[in-house]
Parts: sequence; structure tokens; C-alpha cells
Amino acid sequence: MKAIRDIVLRHKAGERIGVTSVCCAHPLAIEAALRHALATGQDILLVEATCNQVNQDGGYTGMTPADYRDFVRAIAQRVGFPVERLALGGDHLGPNPWTALPAAEAMDRAEVMVAAYVRSGFGKIHLDCSMSCADDPVPLPERTIAERAARLCRAAEDAFEGMAADAPVYVIGTEVPVPGGAAEDLDELAVTDPADAIATVEMHRALFAEAGLSAAWDRVIATVVQPGVEFDHDKVVDYRPERATGLSRAIEPVAGLVYEAHSTDYQTADALAALVRDHFAVLKVGPGVTFALREALWALDAIEAETVPAPRRAGLREVALERMRAEPGNWRKYYHAQGAALSLQLQYSLSDRIRYYWPDARIVAAQEQLFANLRDMVPSLPLVSQHLPLAYAAVRAGTASLDPADLVMAHIAATLDAYHGACHPDA
Repeated sequence: MKAIRDIVLRHKAGERIGVTSVCCAHPLAIEAALRHALATGQDILLVEATCNQVNQDGGYTGMTPADYRDFVRAIAQRVGFPVERLALGGDHLGPNPWTALPAAEAMDRAEVMVAAYVRSGFGKIHLDCSMSCADDPVPLPERTIAERAARLCRAAEDAFEGMAADAPVYVIGTEVPVPGGAAEDLDELAVTDPADAIATVEMHRALFAEAGLSAAWDRVIATVVQPGVEFDHDKVVDYRPERATGLSRAIEPVAGLVYEAHSTDYQTADALAALVRDHFAVLKVGPGVTFALREALWALDAIEAETVPAPRRAGLREVALERMRAEPGNWRKYYHAQGAALSLQLQYSLSDRIRYYWPDARIVAAQEQLFANLRDMVPSLPLVSQHLPLAYAAVRAGTASLDPADLVMAHIAATLDAYHGACHPDA
């Protein structure tokens, strides 16, 4: 993980540079990120999986850490992306998948998970023990959170075998936005108090030292805070630099550390650039990428409806909605509308709970049929312009073809452009 550490050190030395973390498990989104990194000449591409997506039990993708590593590397090999420029990360690694269990059992499972991530070659590890388990108080005391983070760091260190330059780097922090966006309506968020942010760092530093993890502490590159960015179903809370001035300045004297900003999805390009400037130098994007994926797939579904005879249509949109209604477990806690309003939430919510359903076998089959149909009946440029104007621009520029997969990835690339511009403003 020397490449990630070097970027952080360059930022600490005054260079306006950052790291984009693409947190995703959809093959088209990952391929889009790999192709985008090739096209923009990035030295390193960071791709991350969450504890809910990927763990020793399979997560909602059905993949273990080793499976996910092989999955991403296979895509990289197919597109010609050098594996040495690919960095894998684990996000929110902690007891979150097992919070219904007593803390002792949940933490045992979290240790197994973190070790599996490290043994599988994941080099950026976000230690997140901020959630309460079945027998824990709510909220969890910050010292308990830090003690558990140190315990998981020990599991990671014990699992690592390799050259010192490849040893894991860590992200700490307890003020973590809800994965996938807030479930409640939002107007404005409280920015992390600067004193609290530094107190979190110092508590972790002390507890790591007590646990004999001082060498690992030297590889802690970031702490997670709330800079005042978030999204809910249909609104985005934009970054306002003037509200985070104190927080931004607080990290400047802390050697080797920047902030990691979660829930940066849907921020404007200017806001992303301001976040990096203000030392929120690791930008996480997840639902923002899969939201773009869904936009493109729905556009292709609309093109299919105009060009393919009804008996041959895949009907991807209807298949996906049917499967979501049949298996509501991944959205029931988040969407509370009924009737037509629920249909809109299922499809268009910024929290993008539909991303949990893309691995469903019937949805995969419908997507494959949609692509086959649009390869047999190639859409015209006017139709692409109508439904996918960003991809149309890429086709006209010669950087994408009319193949449906190319059109989807070109649309996703427009989202990634904003992140690349923020993290590499001089590129």
C-alpha cells in the first residue's frame, strides 16, 4: 500500500491531491472504473468492498474476500489494467453484519473477517467498530469503539504475510455516516467538532500503543469524520467549506493523517474539489456509481422498448421491480411509501437500495437479454442522444462504441470524472 501512503504524504506536504475510493461490487461499474483509470492515466485505482457486501459468510454478493479479489482482478486482466496499479480496500470492517449477536461473538466473527481480507490481499482496511451489538449500550462508548478497533488491527497484523512495503494501511474513526445514505429526511448536518476529531485520533493512538501496535499506527492514513455531506432518498446536503474550516485546520498538524469522507456521492465537482483541498483527501463513492449504472440500464430499457418487438424484449425494469417487491428485505427498513410513490422510491431513491438486487439471477438474465437485443438491433445515434446524452458524447468523441456495455460504462465514467478532477486537479 505504499502508493496510497505516498499520496497521503504528498497531500500532507501541501500538494492538492487525493484518492478516490470506488466502493462497489457490480462488474460493469468496476470495469467502468478500471477503464476510466486507464484512460486518465491513474497510478493507482482503489476499489473497496464493504463488510455487508463481502465477508466470510458471503455477504449480499455471495463473495468471500478471496472471491472478490479474484473477481476484480479478472476484470482488470480482461481490460488490460495492470494488477500492480490495483489496490483493494475493506470498508466498515467490524461487527456490523452480526450486530444481532452478543458483542463477544460478533467481534470473534469480525476478527475472522478482517484476517480473511488481509490474507486475500486487501491493503486498505477501515476499522469500524462504531455499532452496538445485542448486549451493548447505545450509543457505544468511544473507548470501547477504539479498543475494538485495536483488537481488529491486531488480527489484521497477525494475518499479514509479505514485504513491509505491502503491509496494510488503516483508516480509523467513529463518526461514520450510515452506509448507503440516511434513511430519514435531511436538511443540514452537524460537522464533527474539531476537538472531538483529534480526541478520537489520540485515543486510538494510545490504545494502539498499549496493544503493541505502534508500528501499525504508523500506517494509519486517515480518520473518518462528518464534513457536513450526506444524502437521503431525494435530497443532497452539499459541502459548505465555511462550516468545516475548524475541522479542516485541526488535522493539519497531525503527522501522516488526512480525513476520509464518506457519503460524498452526488456532490458537485466543485464540492468534491473543495473537500480534497480541505484535507478530506480520501473520497468514498458507492451509491453514486451504481445510481449511474441504474440510470444507464433504464435508458437502455427505454431504447429497447422503442426498437425491439414486444415478444423479444427483456423488460429489465419490470423484472427488477418484481424481484424487489418479492424480496423486500434490502429496502423495507428504508422505503415507507405505498403504491406509485413506492415504485418511484424503489427505482430512483438516491440511497439506491436497488444495488443489492443486481446479483439476482433473474435480473442478471434480463440484463443479458437486454444487451443481446441491443447488439442485434444496434440503437441509432439519435436514440442514444435522447436517452444517454453523456454516453452519446463519448461515442461522438470516439471513446465509446454503441455496444450497450460501452454505453453504460461511458455514463458511469461521467460520475468518475468529477472525482478524478477533484483528486488530480492538475491532470
